[in-house]
Amino acid sequence: MTADKELEKLTENDDNASYGKGRSPLQDAFREFRRNKVAVAGTVFIIMVIIAAFIAPVITPYHFATQNILYNRAKPMEGYDITTVFAEENCHWYETPLEWGCTVYMSGSDALGRDLWSRVVYGTRVSLAVAFTAATVSLVIGLVYGTVSGFNGGRVDNIMMRIVDFLYAVPMLPIIIMMTVYFKALSRRGVSTGLMGWMIELNKLTGGLLFVFIAIGALNWIGMARMARGQVLSYKEKEFVEAAQAIGASSGHIIFKHLIPNVLGPLLIAESMAIPGYIFTESALSFIGLGVDPPTPSWGAMINEGYSGLRSNPHLVLLPGIALTVLTLAFNFMGDGLRDAFDTRLRGRK
Repeated sequence: MTADKELEKLTENDDNASYGKGRSPLQDAFREFRRNKVAVAGTVFIIMVIIAAFIAPVITPYHFATQNILYNRAKPMEGYDITTVFAEENCHWYETPLEWGCTVYMSGSDALGRDLWSRVVYGTRVSLAVAFTAATVSLVIGLVYGTVSGFNGGRVDNIMMRIVDFLYAVPMLPIIIMMTVYFKALSRRGVSTGLMGWMIELNKLTGGLLFVFIAIGALNWIGMARMARGQVLSYKEKEFVEAAQAIGASSGHIIFKHLIPNVLGPLLIAESMAIPGYIFTESALSFIGLGVDPPTPSWGAMINEGYSGLRSNPHLVLLPGIALTVLTLAFNFMGDGLRDAFDTRLRGRK
């Protein structure tokens, strides 16, 4: 027997042994995902950003609102006198091995003398909060709405889908802008009673994020609802659903035990690919002054503050712009990798 035949036989035996162990579909998907180096790199970067958002006070020298008007629009790595910013009380790194960072603007400062690196790192909290909250709201509302519509069928399905068709005809961004303007107008009027007064107080506690969550999540569930309906229409004709109906299972049991677990995977993948859009929407709202409330840092607001002096101080735009671009690319890479890993029709094509 030649060496090539022996190698072929050993490979065949290894494959048979591997199949004999019986990998689950989830294990197969994870194995396929690991092969996509770009998707893995994007996922690792997202994890690093999430960790940075949680430990922002540890990896930044100052709070995002700490001002030093004597050193406004400082260049990257420009030093300053530590006594002028009372760093003893405000610098996170004071009396640590990183104390040198209390006297140097590593990435420069903005027009109010606030440390740019600190604001960019704290800005990750806003972008990630909007990304995951909007995705969760969109997924939950779309999943429930689409599942109910697809499972009931008939007149109920027609009415619910006509509502979705009507909302599809509504331009999304102008509606989001109008909702944000309305909420901010109520906040400026000082409404303090009832549900709206409670929402305004909660919005202030979150730095203006609550109204951004409501505005972005108000219409983004529409596509998810249609996708959920299509999945349910496909699965409700399967044998396991008919068997559950034959033994007298209730509609709620069939929906929550049989349909939702099967349709949830594709919806999660689709939602992960929609996250960059949520991040860009929040940045666009903040860029035009309708996002989070100052001094809460948002990358869109930081770009708006710095673009007027782009020629003399390009770092004011480049740092938040690069952060925004890289994070959205990372989510795109991760979403593409998840789609390729869980869709068996796409495996082996790349």
